[in-house]
Amino acid sequence: MLRNSISKWYKKWYNVELNADTEILPLIGSKEGIMHICMTYLDEGDSVLIPNPGYPTYRSAATIAGANVIAYTLKEENNWFPDFDELEKNDLNNVKLMFVNYPHMPTGQLPTKELFHKLVAFAKKHNILICHDNPYSFILNKNPISLLSIEGAIDVVLELNSFSKSHNMAGWRVGMLSGSKERIDEVLRFKSNMDSGMFLPLQLAAAKALELDQEWYDQLNIVYTKRREKVFELLQLLNCRFDKTQAGMFVWASVPPVYKDGFELSDIVLKESNVFITPGGIFGNAGNNYVRVSLCTTEEKIEESITRIKN
Repeated sequence: MLRNSISKWYKKWYNVELNADTEILPLIGSKEGIMHICMTYLDEGDSVLIPNPGYPTYRSAATIAGANVIAYTLKEENNWFPDFDELEKNDLNNVKLMFVNYPHMPTGQLPTKELFHKLVAFAKKHNILICHDNPYSFILNKNPISLLSIEGAIDVVLELNSFSKSHNMAGWRVGMLSGSKERIDEVLRFKSNMDSGMFLPLQLAAAKALELDQEWYDQLNIVYTKRREKVFELLQLLNCRFDKTQAGMFVWASVPPVYKDGFELSDIVLKESNVFITPGGIFGNAGNNYVRVSLCTTEEKIEESITRIKN
């Protein structure tokens, strides 16, 4: 039932046709899927391309699998997209995997169809499997898009998705992996040695959640929009610069030049206001001059943080 619901959901929102029996794998959270993919495809001596800044679990999982990590730098002036000319300068012979994540965490950058076409072409040229982590496509974004919607992507892409973000089901540990039958079978071969399936009531609840309509997503985003406006106010107090069009559950902002980096600003705010702001450097050194603020808290908490910083 859950696989069928996921298939219908992908068709409805992403216009992607997936065979429910062979091209979808439910996961005990998408974070599990990252580890399973690395253990399935990476051996000692293999290499994997990891975004910098990016979700730290990509690096951790690849390292546990014994792979060499090649970090590719994302820059604000390039819209936080991969620089394919720079990527081509690396020795890509041993690269088996490339992790990408759009809408991007931590920067909130939205993808374009042009970017997705370039990723698919790059993967085919170098025989690299792309793992697209796509949990934020419904948060503060009116046009959800899947990398699997690009022609030919099914041959070179595995896509992760999560109920935690899109359906407010954090802690339920329900996610999904989509791709070709060959790839799903390969990951399942490893996964079947790690667990014995998902509790049926959780599957039924997840399937029901996938039936939610546009109005539900709109109401969810009204809440996030109000919180984001408050976070903008907080960041303006700190003279940080940010893009108001970013999507996802966080706000990414560059710190003023009076601070050495985001760590210094974070430490000062914590010490003087007892408010914690995440330093961007924890997502890779390309994030050193940035901070990230979460929208996963109430307006009241954000307002209290603003008051503390003002004082």
